[in-house]
Amino acid sequence: MLELLKQPWPWYTSGAAIAFIMVLLLLYGKSFGVSSNLRTLCTLAGAGKKVKFFDFNWRTQKWNLLFLFGSVLGGIIAATVLKSEHPLQLSEATVNDLQTLGINFDGQLNPAQLFGPVFFSSPKGFLILLVGGILVGFGARYAGGCTSGHAISGLSNLQIPSLVAVVGFFVGGLIMTHFLLPLIF
Repeated sequence: MLELLKQPWPWYTSGAAIAFIMVLLLLYGKSFGVSSNLRTLCTLAGAGKKVKFFDFNWRTQKWNLLFLFGSVLGGIIAATVLKSEHPLQLSEATVNDLQTLGINFDGQLNPAQLFGPVFFSSPKGFLILLVGGILVGFGARYAGGCTSGHAISGLSNLQIPSLVAVVGFFVGGLIMTHFLLPLIF
């Protein structure tokens, strides 16, 4: 069984799993989103005493915190116990695009050149993480949710604001990929 879990799975497996989870959430009247957990964690830390936005009953979001915990735990299990011996296979065009940016593809999901301790401790890496974190946090709050919440939950609920947000995320991703990323690297 463990060997079966370690094998690369077809792309549609995750689509079916996401659809199954969305059906369950719709049946129970819940809305999926990862960024809402930040609000819940801030409330748990006592931020509701200072800021009205964080003053709510966090117990109503216990299920979402459990989902977040399961996501982190699943990632740890996948990276350690279920670590595959198969190298990541990227298209030749993607590898060439990375090399054009000066990033060497090392066969890993997260290239060490971008996600290793040397990059994190460099001033450029620290600045990229700081500015990126601020922009992601601001964007998720300003858009009323994160990409997963809008794209998966919002669109499955046929919410027009989620469609607008997803189009904005996609356009922003294209701008980042084709114009800003080459300037950064």
